Amino acid sequence: MAKLKSAALEKSSHLEYFNIAVSVDCVIFAYAEKALKVLLIQSDLEEFAGMYSLLGDLVRPDEDLDEASYRVLRERTDLHDVYLEQVHTFGNLNRHPSGRVITTAYYSLINLKNNKLQLTHNELSWHDVNKVRKLAFDHKQILDTCLQRLREKVLEQPIVFNLLPEKFSLRELQDLYEAILGVELDRRNFRKRIILKDWLIDLNEMEVDVPHRPGKLYKLRPSLKRNGKLSVKSEQKLTA
Repeated sequence: MAKLKSAALEKSSHLEYFNIAVSVDCVIFAYAEKALKVLLIQSDLEEFAGMYSLLGDLVRPDEDLDEASYRVLRERTDLHDVYLEQVHTFGNLNRHPSGRVITTAYYSLINLKNNKLQLTHNELSWHDVNKVRKLAFDHKQILDTCLQRLREKVLEQPIVFNLLPEKFSLRELQDLYEAILGVELDRRNFRKRIILKDWLIDLNEMEVDVPHRPGKLYKLRPSLKRNGKLSVKSEQKLTA
C-alpha cells in the first residue's frame, strides 16, 4: 500500500497551486420599460478606467460560493430573498490583471416593482441588456452566458415570474418574454402555449387604468413559485 501524505505536505509541495484567488460575479437582471435590464457598476481598477463591470467580489476564506454570491447581492442591493442560480465557471489565464482569479457566475432575477433596491454605490446603474457592448474583464462573456442560460430556462421553467408583480396580464407576460428572448412572439400562439402549461391561475379580475383594452389578470400557481418545478406535461417550448 502506498504511503499517504499529509495535507500540509501536499500544500507545501504545490504552493503555486494554492495561490489562486476565487471570486463570484453576479448578473442581476430586472425588467422595466419593456426591456430586460442588468445592474452594472463602474470599475475601480485603473486598467478598466471608465468601463462598467458586473457586481462581484473575491470569496472570503470563511464562506462558500453560494454564501459569497448572496453576500454580494445583500451588500450592493440590500435584497435577501431573490432568485439566484449558479451558471458557469470562468478561468481564462489572463482574465484578471491582478493575477490568477477563477470566478463562478450567478444570475439573479429581481422584481423592481415589489423590491426597493438600496443601491449603496453612486456608480451603480441599470443598463438595457441589448445596449451593453463592452465590459471590464471578461464580463461581457459572462453576461452573454448568463443571458443564454436565462433564455433556455424561461422556455421550460416558470422562473420568469420572479420579474413580474404578483398580478399580471397575458399582454405583460408576453412583453416580458419578448424582452428576454429578443424576438416577437405571435400573440395567439403565445397565449395558447402559456395556458397549456398550466402555470397560471385566472383571478377573475381585469386591469384598471390602462391605455388599452383591459385584459384579464393572472398569477402564478403558488406550488410552482415555491419549488420552481414543472410537471412533465408542462415542459413544452413557447417558440415551438
